[in-house]
Amino acid sequence: MSGLAFTLSAEEPGDHLETFLQKTHSLRAEFQQILLDERNQPLEESKGVFFLQRPGKFRWDYHEPFSQTIVADGEHVWFYDPDLAQVTVKNQGLALGDTPALLLSGKRLPAENFSISNLPSDNHLAWVELRPRDKEAAFERLLLAFDDDGLRQMELHDSFGRTTRLVFSKLEINLSLDPSLFVFTPPPGADVIGGDSP
Repeated sequence: MSGLAFTLSAEEPGDHLETFLQKTHSLRAEFQQILLDERNQPLEESKGVFFLQRPGKFRWDYHEPFSQTIVADGEHVWFYDPDLAQVTVKNQGLALGDTPALLLSGKRLPAENFSISNLPSDNHLAWVELRPRDKEAAFERLLLAFDDDGLRQMELHDSFGRTTRLVFSKLEINLSLDPSLFVFTPPPGADVIGGDSP
């Protein structure tokens, strides 16, 4: 783990996110993802590994309870479901829009797209809230939690009252990642869906 001096005393809204965007060039972390209903009751849980190579590339490998892979190579996003032997490919800019994945892989603080504010620190984590300025956005607000080593949690709140919570562990920052992690080739026999597939 590499400390990046994410000071928890930052006062300007978005300071922690801006530090992350400026100082984090690559990242590997294990994640636990929990979907909560409007009563904050868990609906489903999954686990896997997340890789980030800024700008523009990331990979989510879901291992439990089902296998799934999502790869962004800078131009396209690939969604692979081994159980269905199905690959969906989309133009990266169109597929991601103002999603958290694009936010984390971007080059700069997206102040023109989001209203950004700091929330009270909780459990030694500094929280930042982002609300999309676009009323048609897929989510109502995004919460990011940072400690002295970087990003620790994400919470995505949608318009149906549901929350997707991601908790990151075993964080490794600014390591050398194999470029092949961000290249996806559909397996032989898989159905490929997407009119803009390369």
